[in-house]
Amino acid sequence: MKVSARNQLKGTVVDVTKGATTSHVRIDIGGGSVVTASITNEAVDELGLSVGSTAYAVIKASDVMVGVDA
Repeated sequence: MKVSARNQLKGTVVDVTKGATTSHVRIDIGGGSVVTASITNEAVDELGLSVGSTAYAVIKASDVMVGVDA
C-alpha cells in the first residue's frame, strides 16, 4: 500500500458496526489506543474488513484542533 499521508497507524480491527449506509470501524493501534473511522458499508465490503483483520488508520487532515479542560 502506498499513500502520501504520513500518519499511517497499523492495527487490528476490533469492531465493525454497520448502519444503514455508514459503518463505524474500530482499530486497536496498541498502547491502549483505539481509532474509530466512519466509512461507507461498501468500503467495508470492498476492503474485506472484519474483526481480527489487519488495517491501517490513515490520517490526512489540513487542520488539527487542540483542546484542554477549562
